[in-house]
Amino acid sequence: MWSGLPAKYAQNELEMAKPSFIGLVIHFLFQKKNILLCIYYRQLTISYQLQRPNAYIYILTYSYMKTSNNTILITGGTSGIGLAFAEEFLKLGNKVIICGRRVERLNVLKIKHPDLITITCDIADANQREDLCNTVLKDYPETNIVMNNAGIQLATDLTQPINLGPIREEIEINLIAPIHLGSLFAKHLSGKSNSALINISSGLAFVPISFMPVYCAAKAALHSLTMSLRHQLKNTTVKVFEIIPPSTDTELGHQRRTDKTQTHGGIPLHEFLTEAMEAIKNDVLEAPIGQAKGLRAKREEMFHIMNH
Repeated sequence: MWSGLPAKYAQNELEMAKPSFIGLVIHFLFQKKNILLCIYYRQLTISYQLQRPNAYIYILTYSYMKTSNNTILITGGTSGIGLAFAEEFLKLGNKVIICGRRVERLNVLKIKHPDLITITCDIADANQREDLCNTVLKDYPETNIVMNNAGIQLATDLTQPINLGPIREEIEINLIAPIHLGSLFAKHLSGKSNSALINISSGLAFVPISFMPVYCAAKAALHSLTMSLRHQLKNTTVKVFEIIPPSTDTELGHQRRTDKTQTHGGIPLHEFLTEAMEAIKNDVLEAPIGQAKGLRAKREEMFHIMNH
């Protein structure tokens, strides 16, 4: 995030010291209407000679997202992408909180990872979402990153009368829950120096697969929502990320498969995780991963290929 430090100098000569941080530093030198803009990157050292007195210097520093020493809440953290992120963040020295509705899975993960904090919560329930927020803020007030990852993927035939129950659940989990949780945590995150809200959407936000229309529509809405939230929080410390997975080999969509042991198919989870973590480290706020880049870039063309 950007931070500014104004200082006034009455010297004819001003020497800028070597930046002590790694990242981007921008120095603005103001003298009446003259503005000199210089960009420093990494370890660059530069000296200025000012010919006029009473110059003003504004030092703006940019700090990249830290991936260690955070406290992170991850929804849907009992499997797939959420669990992969949880385990990776634990390795990097973070305090990680996951929530899920499968108590037996949470208990197994707690045994496997004793440092992992687990909370039972059905993200589809608004009251439980509020309880989750209250618990996290009370017991882990240092929380500075919230990842909206929980999701379900169902097949829906829109040519027949539909059962609204599964439709409502799919929209509640994939769209309303991230909207709700983002609003519940936004004020708290705004008070943290290295804070982020990370929404996990999908390449299908850009190119829908027609037999999963509600899932794709919800992810498209989440993409739009993330853009708007990023704009609303632009003057705060909160970085709003959208990680956009391609088809990734997890258990996503198991509800619609007869064989519950069958996985989703797609790129290996570790490949997704490697690229996603690089995006977070480098502040790529809208980050399509792998083949999702092509889905975002060639929407109409890819729609016909994927729905032939």
